[in-house]
Parts: sequence; C-alpha cells; structure tokens
Amino acid sequence: MEVKTVGIASDHAGFALKQFVKKYLEEKGYEYKDYGTYTEDSCDYSDFGHALAEGIEKGEVFPGIAICGSGEGINMTLNKHQSIRAGLCWIPEIAHLIRQHNNANVLVMPGRFISEDTARQIMDEYFTTEFEGGRHQKRIDKIPCK
Repeated sequence: MEVKTVGIASDHAGFALKQFVKKYLEEKGYEYKDYGTYTEDSCDYSDFGHALAEGIEKGEVFPGIAICGSGEGINMTLNKHQSIRAGLCWIPEIAHLIRQHNNANVLVMPGRFISEDTARQIMDEYFTTEFEGGRHQKRIDKIPCK
C-alpha cells in the first residue's frame, strides 16, 4: 500500500491506544495527522470519525486508523461516508483480509479489547498487505449506494 499521511482518530476509550499508534507510526517513519480526540475526557466517537473520513475524502490523508472502545461505533460512523471502506480488526488475519479483499482505506481497532502487541501485529499486517483486485474489485464497486 502506498501511504501518504496516515489519518488517526479516536474517542476517549480509544485515546490510550491511539497514543501507542502514534509511536508505532513514528517508528515506521510514517507521517500522521491526528483528528482527535486529544484527551481521555468523555466525548462522541462520531465527531472524530466524521473528521477522519472527510480528511480521506479531501485527499489530506491516506489511509486512516480509527479507535473507539469496541471499535463498532467509530466504524459505523466512518462507513456512512460513500468513499470509506473501514474494517474492524481484532486479530492480524482480519487486517490482512480487509486489505487483500476489501481494499480497506481505514483500519479500525477496539481500544478496550486488544493489547498494544496485538495492535502492532494488526498494523504490521494492514500496512504490508496489498489489494488483490480482480473479483474483489467487482464486489467493491457494488458497495456505494446509488
């Protein structure tokens, strides 16, 4: 995958893991843009999910990483945007498949349910897996609502 600047976003429940994600990205030499939240104070995942999705749509960042407590809420928010294909991953094998088969442009992780080590493995898999294309592109083309 060709990485531009990685967009990152979380709510309060994903904030701690997002801080780890920043360190990981710096170690790997990736630039990033943080769309918030910036503290562990209670907030709404949707505010930051929409901001990240808009950053991807405007071409400011690619790809994205998003985190909330379960990963579900921010994932649902991101996928409301027609050009976003966000995939929720809790094991590296799923990260592989969301890239290989779905060409996911946002990796979503559940901040309350995975360790930093698992997050590292998931991100390693996400960033090193290429989209297979072919029959999978045909399926992706059918995702947007008409």
